[in-house]
Amino acid sequence: MKRIFMLASVLMLVCTLSAQPGWVSKASKSVFTLKTFGADGSLLGSTNGFFVSEQGDAVSSFTPFTGAVRAVVIDASGKEMPVDYMLGANEMYDVAKFRVSGKKIQPLTIASANATTGQEVWMLPYSVKKPEPLSGQLDKAETFQESYAYYTVKMQMPENTVGCPLFNANGEVIGLMQQPARQGDALSYAISARFASEMKIGGLSLNDAALRKTKIKLGLPDKQDEAALMMFVAGSTMDSISYLAIINDFIAKFPNAEDGYINRAQLAFNGNNFEAAARDMEQAIKMSDPKDNAHYSYSRMIYQKELYKNNIPFSAWSLDKAAEEAIAAYDANPMPAYRHLLGQIYFTQKKYDEALSIYQELQNTEMKGAEIYYELARCYEMKGDTAAMLAQLDSAVNTFSKPYLKEAAPFIWARAMARMNTGKHRLAVQDMNEYEKLIATGLNANFYYIREQSEVSCRQYQQALNDITKATQLAPEDPVYYAEKSSLETRVGMYDEAIISARECIRLAPNDSEGYLLLGVALCQKGNKKDGLPQLQKAKELGNEQADALIAKYSK
Repeated sequence: MKRIFMLASVLMLVCTLSAQPGWVSKASKSVFTLKTFGADGSLLGSTNGFFVSEQGDAVSSFTPFTGAVRAVVIDASGKEMPVDYMLGANEMYDVAKFRVSGKKIQPLTIASANATTGQEVWMLPYSVKKPEPLSGQLDKAETFQESYAYYTVKMQMPENTVGCPLFNANGEVIGLMQQPARQGDALSYAISARFASEMKIGGLSLNDAALRKTKIKLGLPDKQDEAALMMFVAGSTMDSISYLAIINDFIAKFPNAEDGYINRAQLAFNGNNFEAAARDMEQAIKMSDPKDNAHYSYSRMIYQKELYKNNIPFSAWSLDKAAEEAIAAYDANPMPAYRHLLGQIYFTQKKYDEALSIYQELQNTEMKGAEIYYELARCYEMKGDTAAMLAQLDSAVNTFSKPYLKEAAPFIWARAMARMNTGKHRLAVQDMNEYEKLIATGLNANFYYIREQSEVSCRQYQQALNDITKATQLAPEDPVYYAEKSSLETRVGMYDEAIISARECIRLAPNDSEGYLLLGVALCQKGNKKDGLPQLQKAKELGNEQADALIAKYSK
């Protein structure tokens, strides 16, 4: 009886082996185990997965990637290959796509159509020995995202098989095994393998919530414009080292594109490595077609250096070089923006006539507007033509209509300063009042101090007192505002208030003569020369040149 039972067992095993699909042996070479590691080198997690392209693209479950800084896959031959970068992730369905470094990678074939219920399917586990596929039957195929399937399989899933492939009878992968609800359940689950393999990195993937949970770097999109967008996003969201890695990946993937060289040059420029920046910009010009944007970017970079970093010597760059690049950009493509930059360079070189000519030319282009009128005004100011300067500032403000929008504020303020500096104080105050309406919550003490100056000049004393008081409230530790307040209060006969303001000025700046002078004047004007003259004497001792005349005046 025992012999009969053993014989039956052998026959069943033979039947099982003979029923094993023919594609199993080949497919097993594409299945791997994946291990992820933390920053300290400790093992974070493991799962299974499989290759989906000859280039090393692979899919697995995503969970082990959370917090990981490094990952490796180990194929069926025991060969270890590092994960280079992520190509996609979906936390809801626990799926990751990535690329590994390896040679002669054999991918699985992904089924182009969803499987239907009732089909026989096979789950192939990872094994360094002869794999033993497990058969089952599709119970459900639920559609999600319009074209993909989420499968329920009549199959008891063995331990450590999450991420393994699920095949149809033709040896095509239809699914990636998911974590079961409970170990030992009669039903198992798989997410569409096509969904996993078709995941892509896009230009905004740096902001993807799932991908941000892993420290393994992202791959670049295959489309150049999407890759350029990712590089742009990286510039404002990543540290300089990570950003440089993205740029270098872009240059390696798109060596003929100017964007990578320009971005790397800008990063070098930010670090004051002008030689490296120049080298990359020359390469950008060489690789670009058309070349106008590269010339323009180079010109703007040199101009910024000469404008804000001229204390750092770099003989290869100058404003003349910036002008040459701007001219080259315009010659390659006559865009007004390129002429505008040339005008700014000429203005910085104090070539006001040349700059003026360009700005006048730009008034006949789509760039006509408040900014060009303002730059014209500055040219006239430098040439000493006050009337023309004010006329251009009027034109700048008049490009906006009342009620003004916030965009008008810089030009209203510029006209206010010009009016103030040319003695047109009432008009200056009117402009400052308009400016105050537009920037109500962002005004500082200096604004109220400046407006107070013009208000005093046009004898608007009550407004001036209100403004200088506001200045002291906004900057209570600045003695300048208390000094101005004391002076104005003395001027309008508010001697008690002037004395208080002068004493506050002295408290804040005890070694400055201004507070003592103002206190002395206020006391003397009030009729208290006994206490006032010693304060004037103190101001004299501290070097105030006005003190002698005032001592002489109040000593009579």
